Amino acid sequence: MTHPTLLGAIIAGGASSRFGSDKALALFGGQPLIAHAQAALEPLVGAIVVCGRAWGGLPMLADVPVAGLGPLGGIAAALGHARAEGFDHVLTIGCDMPEVPDALLDTLIAAAPAYCADAPILGCWPVAAAGGLAERLGGYTTGVKDGALSIRRWAESIGATAVPAPGPLRNVNTPADLPA
Repeated sequence: MTHPTLLGAIIAGGASSRFGSDKALALFGGQPLIAHAQAALEPLVGAIVVCGRAWGGLPMLADVPVAGLGPLGGIAAALGHARAEGFDHVLTIGCDMPEVPDALLDTLIAAAPAYCADAPILGCWPVAAAGGLAERLGGYTTGVKDGALSIRRWAESIGATAVPAPGPLRNVNTPADLPA
């Protein structure tokens, strides 16, 4: 079911350092990984953006406040864009998640604010959280390793529900994670 006030956001701004090349464009089942993320969102959302890179003619959002803050920078960009464009929520997915069960996405939408306990980049976030996240990230100019940029910590701070995945989720981080 399409939710016209739900913005879909593909988080795709990472450096692919563990992968060794641009993993968003790595082929899985004959298509780039990022195309699978787009296909998962399309039947559910009113519009799709890509955070951190250009892809397929979709609107591209630069991470907020700067690149290099990890997925939260992309989520912040998507929330700010959604607020400006009149969306109520943002459904986020990593560009490296080619097989997300539809039922999990439906559960996240119904439980919003919610995130996947097994892969917190996969979540449904209220636009009302945009200001707080922007404020949280406002003082950073580069990534830090103290956990302040943890999606899970931020999600907990806004009262988001952790939803378990119904089974193992495929998350491609290295070429070995791709099927032969």
